[in-house]
Amino acid sequence: MGEGFDRRTALAMGVGALASTPLWAQLGRPALSDAFPGKRGMILQRTRAPLLEMPIDAFDGALTDSPFTPNDRFFVRWHYDDIPLSVDVGSFRLKVGGAVKRSLSLSLADIQALPQVEIAAVNQCSGNSRGLFGPRVPGAQWGNGAMGNALWTGVRLRDLIERAGVAPGAVQVRFSGLDNPPGAAPDFAKALNLDRAMADDTIVAYGMNGTQLPLLNGFPLRLIVPGWFSTYWVKALDTIEVLTTPDTGYWMEKAYRVPTAPRATVVPGAKDFPTAPIGRMIPRAFFTRADATAVRGVALGGDAGVAKVDWSIDAGKSWQAAELGPDHGAFSFRRWAATLPAGSHTVAVRATNAKGETQGTDPIWNPGGYMRNTIETAKVTVA
Repeated sequence: MGEGFDRRTALAMGVGALASTPLWAQLGRPALSDAFPGKRGMILQRTRAPLLEMPIDAFDGALTDSPFTPNDRFFVRWHYDDIPLSVDVGSFRLKVGGAVKRSLSLSLADIQALPQVEIAAVNQCSGNSRGLFGPRVPGAQWGNGAMGNALWTGVRLRDLIERAGVAPGAVQVRFSGLDNPPGAAPDFAKALNLDRAMADDTIVAYGMNGTQLPLLNGFPLRLIVPGWFSTYWVKALDTIEVLTTPDTGYWMEKAYRVPTAPRATVVPGAKDFPTAPIGRMIPRAFFTRADATAVRGVALGGDAGVAKVDWSIDAGKSWQAAELGPDHGAFSFRRWAATLPAGSHTVAVRATNAKGETQGTDPIWNPGGYMRNTIETAKVTVA
């Protein structure tokens, strides 16, 4: 983690005897880019708008290592080319309006004068691992690195909304930022139901891992919705609008939707199926290293903490408990490690959260390439 965050600051796979590569590594090893400000060693998925992925083995670490992703390796995903390249913090204002008793225009100093909170939470793109879908689907061909875990510092969204006063009949809150759409394209805006917006853990962050938000990750303010996919984590947040009717904009009614069928899955080629907006994440475990010297990784619990991670070397007939690293809260990564017997194995790993939800064995497929969550395997030879 970086140096301690304060209000003044805001204002101003290791080599081993791997018998066979796991699926996430079969996409190839692209050249890494250092070409974007504040970022290093990133997989370049796209330049305009920037899509930068962290190599999955860069998440690797021993059980006692920090589970937080360094800011300069944290993935980047914007929707439009016209993103803020600089922000004048002196003139910046966050607007709170719509169905409120009084509209607000808040400076960063105003926001930082409110009670400060911190929360550890995984930010995961809903298209994470799209490049592993079969049959292939269009869109950014992410591996498993369109995610990151950070300690976020900010204020509760509820404190901002209550300061404005919620008018009768309010049902949702909509959010948008400083990025601009081209031509007649719709502004990128997302909405939360009022109860989710007012939850204790929904915050407006100005700090990330002990320092200010990086520009490419949403400076000066970012909405944090722990346990939910990144599509709701609006970057460079400058507008909060309380609504009396559900948002019917493009980014809620057309985009980022998945089949309502179990596991958001349909048969490839299916059409005219009902959909719902992407929302909460579910448990998932990842390999970060799988070789003769170590089998380990990270897991997330979705909107509940990681309760356990299990591994199997007999195609799921039996499961053994992995060793878990420290618990950093309900929404954080948790490190895991497995000690395998000697021999050649295909090892599978799965996560279970505090609600008892466990990763399923059936594959997920939908035409958007969203919410991939399949038990992953790796072939390992242990001497």
